[in-house]
Amino acid sequence: MNGGSPHADPRYLNRELSWLDFDARVVHLAADESIPLLERLRFCVIAAGNLDEFFQVRVASIKAQVAEGRVERSIDGFTPQAQLAAIRPQVEALLANLTGVLRDEVFPALAAEGIRVVDWGDLDLDDRKFLEGEFADRIYPILTPLAVDPGHPFPYLSNLSTSLGVRLADPETARRCFARIKVPFTYGRLLGLPDGERFVPIEQVIAAHLGALFPGMEVLEHACFRVTRNADLSVDDQEAENLLTAVEAELQRRRFRAVVRLEMDAAASAAMRNLLMDELDVMPDDVYSTDLLLDVGGLAQFAGLKRPELLWPKRRQFVPAPLQPTGEGTPDFFAAIRNADVLAHHPYDSFGASVQEFIGQAAQDPHVLAIKMTLYRTDGDGDIVEALVSAAERGKQVAVVVELKARFDELANIGWARQLESAGVHVAYGLVGLKVHAKVCLVVRAEPDGLRRYCHVGTGNYNALTARVYEDLGLLTADEHIGADLSHLFNRLTGYGHGFSYRELVVAPEGIRPRLAELIAAEAAHGASGRIILKLNSLVDAEIIDALYAASAAGVRTELLVRGICCLRPGVRGLSETISVRSVVGRYLEHSRIYFFGNADGGGRPVYLIGSADLMPRNLNSRVEAIVPVHDPRLQRRLQHILDTSLAERARAWTLHPDGTWEEPRPGTDSPHDTLHEVSGVPAV
Repeated sequence: MNGGSPHADPRYLNRELSWLDFDARVVHLAADESIPLLERLRFCVIAAGNLDEFFQVRVASIKAQVAEGRVERSIDGFTPQAQLAAIRPQVEALLANLTGVLRDEVFPALAAEGIRVVDWGDLDLDDRKFLEGEFADRIYPILTPLAVDPGHPFPYLSNLSTSLGVRLADPETARRCFARIKVPFTYGRLLGLPDGERFVPIEQVIAAHLGALFPGMEVLEHACFRVTRNADLSVDDQEAENLLTAVEAELQRRRFRAVVRLEMDAAASAAMRNLLMDELDVMPDDVYSTDLLLDVGGLAQFAGLKRPELLWPKRRQFVPAPLQPTGEGTPDFFAAIRNADVLAHHPYDSFGASVQEFIGQAAQDPHVLAIKMTLYRTDGDGDIVEALVSAAERGKQVAVVVELKARFDELANIGWARQLESAGVHVAYGLVGLKVHAKVCLVVRAEPDGLRRYCHVGTGNYNALTARVYEDLGLLTADEHIGADLSHLFNRLTGYGHGFSYRELVVAPEGIRPRLAELIAAEAAHGASGRIILKLNSLVDAEIIDALYAASAAGVRTELLVRGICCLRPGVRGLSETISVRSVVGRYLEHSRIYFFGNADGGGRPVYLIGSADLMPRNLNSRVEAIVPVHDPRLQRRLQHILDTSLAERARAWTLHPDGTWEEPRPGTDSPHDTLHEVSGVPAV
């Protein structure tokens, strides 16, 4: 529940608690028996991963504010200290829910399907002999017990690493001591037994063999623990002479940042707990105990089991009609896009057969002179990177803006940047002080009537892996104004200049905030006949929220589809009576951003925009984002269909109430979690 405090600003909900509310909605999916079993387990893994990121980034940031003595309040009126105090009980409730779903629902259901997580104490002699062999052959050689005493300082613990803490006594001297063993997940979070059905947590196998690791010592206690460090990247790119080397250096420093969370076995003694708190410099409120597994994310290894009946069935991916193969093979994408704009809706529409094929054809086409694109998070398959390398080797002008500061993808992006540079691609790292989050690609082609520009503007990354599970949109167009705008944008990203103007594209940090404010105000001028629909990942920005409140005061019907964080309070009398907020959480991560304004173009016609920007201060103020209008009535109907499907009563959507609580989908809703946009017959365009 995202509640208030005596000092809270009642107009807004707290950002951090709203994040945790979203994680609770993910856990709720894990308890849904209508979802295939291994998918329910996957939602547990996702929730645990979200919580890891929450501590690495959000809690770490707030703790840093406290350490610096900063007292400024969040938009809802909370001081940093008050936010930490509010976060703790909500995290505990979330963990209790996650643990309960795993222990009482998911694990028993897995056992009924012949997949059991078992304890060492439940094994018979034959099972133990097998694991003794596994320990001797594969685990013991890679373990490094690290003593802690005056000659051995407390060891470095890497971020999100799981360890065994061992308290020992020396029978000869009666001296008590402590040692740490890093638990290696080289072979997975769990070790499988020969029957292929039972799995044992690897730390329990190690704990059963402590005598081999500490011969002649008496083991007083052992307990599993896990540390989470501040993982936010802090690079002063205005001072850095070389951004790539500065990011590499910061990645090294990040390894040693402060511990912001200590997770421990609930059975650990006070002595063990106090020792670790002292050595890691954490406070009691930073410690979270569990009587289940640490590192729930490691259970993702079950996703590799060959049990398709326990997974969602594979969905056939479509290809937008103009790009579909014919009897003569793959069509000429440039001819198709030149004929009409194309909208791809992933993962329902194939990313590979649309976006990747577009870039692949551009790389091979002898008439293509230049390819320019942004890379924020790309994937290990490397098809797009390979296409760009191939284009450069063919003598085309290839320029790529690689965002080195994409959180948790910094190292991968450094690798992609170096690979591209070594192939002769012109690589830039964006603008000083700004992250480049826009998802744009520009292809320049020589044609009989002159140069023509072909464009892709999307809501998601150029990443084939995430495109299979993230719901996103992309516009392929040969519109001359959008092409000219993208030329201006890339010149800005790779060169120097001020005051670039755009005719169609709306670009942050200068353009998106004022354009959206203008559109909201224009809709408000229509009063009760006005309508706004926004489909977003997050809504945090106070200025935009206040503009929506003002539109509500004018009577504008506003429907918000906010998957994750929402700081706006809907349905408050005198403030937001005409605003509703829903959150769709299901098989695919609802990631696309769609902005709809019913009358705001000045002629009483609707405005539709899609793009990379959520409505958060960071997106509007400190990132390069791009959103683009969609003018083609066919494609507008497609976008409206997506919005209508998400807003329909039959969709399984959560509803946000004025007090900040979320109401779960009604039992009568019948749109399956895995086919929200598919079952409704999305028109092919």
